[in-house]
Amino acid sequence: MFREEETLLASAKNGNAPTIVSNGSNGEVEKAPFIAKPVRLTPAWEANNLPNDELNFRGMTMERATLEINPPRDKLKIIYFILLLHGIGTLMPWNMFINAKSYFVGYKLNDSYTMVHTDYVKHYDGTSTLAAQIPNLVLNWLNIFLNLGGSLTPRIVWSIIIEVIVFIVTVGLAMIDTHEWPGIFFCVTIGSIIILNIAGGIYQNSVYGMAAKLPFKYTGAVVLGSNISGTFTSIVAILSTYFASSSRTAAIYYFIAAMFVLLACFDTYFALPLNRFYRYHELMHEKEMEKVRKLGGSTGRPPYWSIFKQAFPQLFNVFFIFFITLSLFPNVQSNIKRSDANFWITDPDLYMSVLCFLTFNVCAMFGSLTTSFIQWPKKNYLVWPVVLRVAFIPLFLLANYHPLDTKRNLPIYINNDYAYWGIGAAMAYTSGYLSSLAMMYAPQTVQPQHAQTAGMFAAAMLITGIFAGIAASNVFPIIVNAVSW
Repeated sequence: MFREEETLLASAKNGNAPTIVSNGSNGEVEKAPFIAKPVRLTPAWEANNLPNDELNFRGMTMERATLEINPPRDKLKIIYFILLLHGIGTLMPWNMFINAKSYFVGYKLNDSYTMVHTDYVKHYDGTSTLAAQIPNLVLNWLNIFLNLGGSLTPRIVWSIIIEVIVFIVTVGLAMIDTHEWPGIFFCVTIGSIIILNIAGGIYQNSVYGMAAKLPFKYTGAVVLGSNISGTFTSIVAILSTYFASSSRTAAIYYFIAAMFVLLACFDTYFALPLNRFYRYHELMHEKEMEKVRKLGGSTGRPPYWSIFKQAFPQLFNVFFIFFITLSLFPNVQSNIKRSDANFWITDPDLYMSVLCFLTFNVCAMFGSLTTSFIQWPKKNYLVWPVVLRVAFIPLFLLANYHPLDTKRNLPIYINNDYAYWGIGAAMAYTSGYLSSLAMMYAPQTVQPQHAQTAGMFAAAMLITGIFAGIAASNVFPIIVNAVSW
């Protein structure tokens, strides 16, 4: 009797309650104390012998448990298209000001508008280039190491808000008469370019860091979007010029178009956490950080130097691709003149718009799009086609390249417009294709918890390549002038 009572009491203590037990004296019975036991989703899920706690759901919310059991898909590619839109938004400010050159140089700063002679037109290209690239370069690198609460949200949100405000000011200046104060207008314009590229550098770098936490094709979506941005801007500029009655009105149209794109980026960013696919990958990133903590690792300041060394092969690829591309486009390519008098495009401005800007943007866009279906070569062999692209430099210099205010002494060996057009298309296509691959491969070269930092390093190397390429393009007029074999 006593043994039976002890057994039943032990059973109650182990959580198998309520149980009827006897008191052994008067035959009365009473219930053993009910001892609460944690509620389990399924006993098997909390088994202690599962490897790496892969299916251990202790402490999880029901939503997280559901997401881990049934990983969601990106239905209708909603997240892919949102990141593509953000890729368009990252380069929208720069592309808009490039395409608005005729508005600034040919209208607002021109002597016929100001009624006095100034040197602002002469200095606009060089000053605007420095104002755009130096802040973009510096802020891209600083954004990697600055810790704003560990979240990318304030960086992205405030960057977009600042860019929208600058475009509102730019549209306002386009609407008012500024011919009496060209100096103030020039300074405000250069200041706007600086502010836009400070915000744009942070925005672009943060978007690549955000995409790096998703499957690698989503980084490709951002690159594709950045290439579509050029095509979109070129089309908007052409349509604005065609339908508008003046350069001023055309500028207002495409600056407003830029604002609408940035506002769409702002709205869709807040839609990301509402998507189950995006939340799932956010949870997977958190899970990786939890594993690091359990193994005694640090989840605070990332090991930047270690990440940089591991990702360096792909970071070099990103840098060199954009170095070659921007050393030729647009500074060299826009100064290549028509060779054949019978070529179907006779207008010099249209020749440049089609064979330089439109061809580059469309072919680079299709190059990026191709990586959605083909990823070749693999990581270890990507460097070979990247380095071989250096051959495009002599090909462009041997075409009918005539830099402004420079006497060409180098003989012209490629004097066929279709041949030059084909070379330009090949350069643009390989730029879009190889840069997408390199940007997608970079986050895969490090541990998952460091993918975001690797993606941000890749974005910084992209801007560094652009800056170095633009600087190198200034050497080519000297080469065609000095060489005369």
